[in-house]
Amino acid sequence: MRLTTRTNLALRTLMFCAVNHDTLVRKQDAAQAINASENHLAQVINQLGQDGFITTLRGRHGGFHLARDAGSISVGEVFRAFESSLPFIECFSDTNTCPLKDHCVMRPHLSRAVEAFYGALDDLYLSDLVRCNTGLEAILQVEGPRVPKRCAPVRANTGTGFPGIAPEAAA
Repeated sequence: MRLTTRTNLALRTLMFCAVNHDTLVRKQDAAQAINASENHLAQVINQLGQDGFITTLRGRHGGFHLARDAGSISVGEVFRAFESSLPFIECFSDTNTCPLKDHCVMRPHLSRAVEAFYGALDDLYLSDLVRCNTGLEAILQVEGPRVPKRCAPVRANTGTGFPGIAPEAAA
């Protein structure tokens, strides 16, 4: 399975917003920080806004910011928003021309596998990606250094294979 560039940019953009949570960020700043073209990023920002992940403000002093708390934005939700409309394989497409389609029993197995992939990301939240991640903050932070914040204990691993970052590892 391979994710689209749009999904990759969407997650980077949301991480950028989460690191700069108290700032109305500009597309130019985000594009530079996440190494994306402004034109491509504009399409991603538009979809993030339509899907309710960010709030945008147009105009000369415009920009965007998270529409919800980073702790309520699941990575699985973001991936579904950007990937689910794209068929994983031809048999998931409305224009399926596979000659085996009437007799192949692979489709339900692939469908379960794709859902398991998204499901594994449902317990991973945007806040988990940025919390106490000073390296990420150094790369994505728009303004100068901020007062260091104390790292709160990270949620225990829920068995999904995505343990949190230990506070001492982030220092």
